[in-house]
Parts: sequence; structure tokens; C-alpha cells
Amino acid sequence: MRLAAAAAALLAAANLSMPACASDSADAAPAGVDDAQRAWQHWTLNCQGCHRPDGTGSAATAPSLAGTVARFLSVPGGREYLGRVPGVATSPLSNADLSEVMNWMLWRFDKEHLPANFQPYTAPEIGRLRAAPLRLEASQMRAELLKKADASAAP
Repeated sequence: MRLAAAAAALLAAANLSMPACASDSADAAPAGVDDAQRAWQHWTLNCQGCHRPDGTGSAATAPSLAGTVARFLSVPGGREYLGRVPGVATSPLSNADLSEVMNWMLWRFDKEHLPANFQPYTAPEIGRLRAAPLRLEASQMRAELLKKADASAAP
């Protein structure tokens, strides 16, 4: 907690702002993101170390989110999976902050696959999902869900 507070203070002291690529003025952030700057800061401090600034991840740390993450929303169990992956379930962020980051992340890294009827994550939903974290099964579940997403997207 102290580390996150110190990092937030450093960001503020350095007057760092969200890079243009993290906020596209042509597209409004989806419902569930009250403050895109705050969501980006939470992403920077809690997520990008493993998933990288552009969401591409790496085989050694964390899977890619770019062009992929919203695809989970198109298959049964996918939405729940996203709220239960280890990095989400064990995040030090509050449920409210984490739901905002999740909604921002979906929009920022995979808005092309974001369903038209997307319902934003809420704090109570994140609280329920993260109470049952995935562990070793997360990787296999990811592969199975993406396979289903591929099959459902096939013409």
C-alpha cells in the first residue's frame, strides 16, 4: 500500500499525464469509467509492469490484452474469468477502483471486440468475482475460453 501511495505521489509530483495513446479524444470512455486519468494511473501502478504499457504482455510475465481481452465477454464464463484472474483477484485496489480499471482496460486495449451491449463491471460484481480467485487453472481456462471465442466468431 505504501509503495502504491509513493508511486502515485511520484506521478503527481512529476506532473505526468496520460499519454495520448491511452486516451483517444475521438472516443469517449465507456460507462463505468468516471475518470480515465485515474484509471490509467491505477493501470500504470498496478498492471502495466506485467502487461506492458501497450497491453501486449509477454510469455514470461502475463498474457497479452491487446486485441484480445474483450473477446472473453462474448463467451459464457469469460466475463467471470476476467474478474477472477490472479492479477485482478489479488490486486490491492478497491473494488470500485478495480472495476473502473477493468472497464478502462477493455476499452483501451480491445474496443474493437467490446460488445455493443457491454455492461460495465461494477464494484459489487468485482467483489464477488475476486472472492474466488483462479490460480494454476487460469492459463488453461484462458486457452479454452479463447478457443470458444474463435469458434463463435467464425463465419
